Amino acid sequence: MANGHGGARPGSGAKRKPLAEKLLLGNPGRKKLEHLDFGEELKGQDMPEPKDYLAAKQRDGTPLKAREIYVEMWNWLNDRDCAELVNTQLLESYAMAVARWLQCEEAIDNFGFLSKHPTTGAACQSPFVAMGQSYRKQMLNIWFQIYQIVRENCSSEFGGHSLKDDPMEQLLTRRRP
Repeated sequence: MANGHGGARPGSGAKRKPLAEKLLLGNPGRKKLEHLDFGEELKGQDMPEPKDYLAAKQRDGTPLKAREIYVEMWNWLNDRDCAELVNTQLLESYAMAVARWLQCEEAIDNFGFLSKHPTTGAACQSPFVAMGQSYRKQMLNIWFQIYQIVRENCSSEFGGHSLKDDPMEQLLTRRRP
């Protein structure tokens, strides 16, 4: 009763294994695997057209880069046969968060990390730093949602970086005699 209402806390318990890992191990739990198989009729499907606001003109006259990010991400999902599983609004939100984060990073490059306080005139942190951190956090949260969908439904190994594959991580976590 950690939250005062009884029952398991959300997110507690063993994490789900990826579908590709279950298939590789020969389905050790012997449960029916949840595998979304849409057949061959969806191969080569067209990408949903990105919304116009993903390429809107910015204040400085340059177009927002969210459209390019949307297309790149959709192609990545399509290569893994998971494009139809991810909601387009989730993909658009991810593209917008990445584009806004990149905008903040460019502003930091142009104006620096410090700014002048509006009332006291003293040096203070640039507002672009805090906004950039906020957009980066939002971007990572959405990315983890998308990655979870791909991880649970991709039947082949898609080459995502794993800490188990990192030699430094293996050195640091190995048991010592």
